[in-house]
Amino acid sequence: MSSVKALISAAICSVALAFTGSASAQNLDKLKVRLDWTPWGVHAAFHLAQQKGWYKQAGLDVTLEDGNGSVTTIQLVGSSDQFDVGHAALASMMIAREKGLPVKSVAVFARLSDVGLLVPQGAGMKGPKDLKGKKIAYTTGSLEAPFIDAFLAAGGLKRSDVELISVDAAGKASTYAAGRTDAAFSTVPFFLPVVSATRPSDGIKFSDFGLNMPSFGLLASEDKLKTRGDAIMRFASVTAGAWQYIYDGKQDEAVDAIIAQRPQARLNKVVLRGQIDALKAHFTSPNSAGQPIGAQVPADWAEAVKTLTAASLIKAGSDPKQYYQPNMVRPDVFKNLK
Repeated sequence: MSSVKALISAAICSVALAFTGSASAQNLDKLKVRLDWTPWGVHAAFHLAQQKGWYKQAGLDVTLEDGNGSVTTIQLVGSSDQFDVGHAALASMMIAREKGLPVKSVAVFARLSDVGLLVPQGAGMKGPKDLKGKKIAYTTGSLEAPFIDAFLAAGGLKRSDVELISVDAAGKASTYAAGRTDAAFSTVPFFLPVVSATRPSDGIKFSDFGLNMPSFGLLASEDKLKTRGDAIMRFASVTAGAWQYIYDGKQDEAVDAIIAQRPQARLNKVVLRGQIDALKAHFTSPNSAGQPIGAQVPADWAEAVKTLTAASLIKAGSDPKQYYQPNMVRPDVFKNLK
């Protein structure tokens, strides 16, 4: 009889636990997040936070969907109800807002532009002044294209001083790695670890030559910020905290989390670690001293307006404050997690 009672008691406990777990899951705020691209190092914080259960601890049920480019992600987040948050290049978000899409940044992770120039190690190319007569790959219609003239001008050169080779985005890395061009304009943190296995290279950042604009971060539509602002704030805060955790020496843990969360992608650990390491230099700006990862820095946005205005991508006199939602990254949210 005692054994029967024990079984009944255990069954009741199991039902109670299942009910509690179900209720707990139902109480989580669901967020659907569209990423910029297929898995790479810039997604480390998302996958690590998911792996460790940090989003759930913050009361969130987060679905991460891979993307196929920042521009598409921004359009989907700004023009449909399909996604609550997007992760994309925030300079592209500024351009989209200028065209009427009601989107705003909620967190800035890579504060300095990831766009720049890939050059072979030991080739003597340190900046635009060293590029005269060089053959350089670029992609028409990419974010780099409107800034090429300004970058070259920083070294006293004109477009006619170099040979620009238009290459499709999908083939640019292989074109450069094979040595068919002397250099390549691209997203440096993404491509540098990829091409360096074949052609050891360095990256020259646009931001080192006066072209300052934000790179990757989170954005949401104005409607979502009104209706789901608290959940988006918690998501941004946890993700920012995860990035700080990673750069406190947990890079390899982050690599393992990306691979565990995207096992079908057949990712290379060395490349992922190289991308995470390359991104770190972009996470701080001259204006961001003392600010937590992700926080909005007004001076950075003011510089971004100047850069995009000079390239005729947004109109002169645009108010920097229109592009971001303040106070959406709160470090205490992450500190209270286990």
